[in-house]
Amino acid sequence: MLEKLIDYLSKELDIPAEELDRDTTFESLHLDSLDTVEMMMELEAELGVDLEPESKILTIGELADFIETKLD
Repeated sequence: MLEKLIDYLSKELDIPAEELDRDTTFESLHLDSLDTVEMMMELEAELGVDLEPESKILTIGELADFIETKLD
């Protein structure tokens, strides 16, 4: 899932994938709340799962871990 998120963010934000890793924060990518909501909606549609986190997700790795729990 981590690689999938890195590929997605790399394409969406036009950032080389090598610059992204599990510790990259969404804040460092300059994503505002609207960007984050749009991303979550696209991921929900693609993966067929509800992605309503109970707590704030700060990094790509945290999001990947959260999605994996939803896919189990």
